[in-house]
Amino acid sequence: MPQRRKIAAGNWKMNGLADSLGEARAIAAQHPAPGVDIVLCPPATLLARMRDLLAGSAVDLGGQDCHMAEGGAHTGDISAPMLADAGARHVIVGHSERRTDHGETDTQVAAKAQAAWAAGLGAIICLGETLSERDSGRTLDVVAAQLTGSLPPGAASGNTVVAYEPVWAIGTGRTPTPEEIASVHGFLRARLPDPGIRLVYGGSVNAANAAAIFAIADVDGALVGGASLRAADFMPIVQALERA
Repeated sequence: MPQRRKIAAGNWKMNGLADSLGEARAIAAQHPAPGVDIVLCPPATLLARMRDLLAGSAVDLGGQDCHMAEGGAHTGDISAPMLADAGARHVIVGHSERRTDHGETDTQVAAKAQAAWAAGLGAIICLGETLSERDSGRTLDVVAAQLTGSLPPGAASGNTVVAYEPVWAIGTGRTPTPEEIASVHGFLRARLPDPGIRLVYGGSVNAANAAAIFAIADVDGALVGGASLRAADFMPIVQALERA
């Protein structure tokens, strides 16, 4: 089968005002013809402006979440068609911060992924274990259940990226060992319905550890949080992925 194209996705989370758009411009300027896919997921308030700023560049845009419905009485929520209309081509669903802060279930995550597909968006589906689940030896059981429950029928290389993000590594500066990442990625790879689906790692990815992470088998890129907010921090990660 053709080699899976690597992908670096930046999740800005609840960060970024209008003056942050210059960072996106710098990322695009320094990667006019990248050897990997680059996706930036800013807050929804910046999506349309970032689309205009990056027009004609190699950087794709993504949303950070979507509702499972196309529209309706859901104050404060954003639908997948709205994201597509604002310029998004991808959307993150099932991030641990959504699962924890908003009580999202695997069933809801799967419904959001289907809504994303229906709007023409690729779904970046997140899963990962907590520290207590890892310490109790349940990592593989947890991620297997999340994968089964969160991946709808029809998941394929053209519409889905799976992101393994151990909850205890997100924003903490801690990362699993290369052996631990390899174990989980190999386990998940064997259970994906399409061998072409890209499987990326997330959780405190930075310039210092990116090359080592990208050298691990079955790691097709990264979902990057804080290090994607500044071009100077994100660029080395993209470059490391291009070299991998």
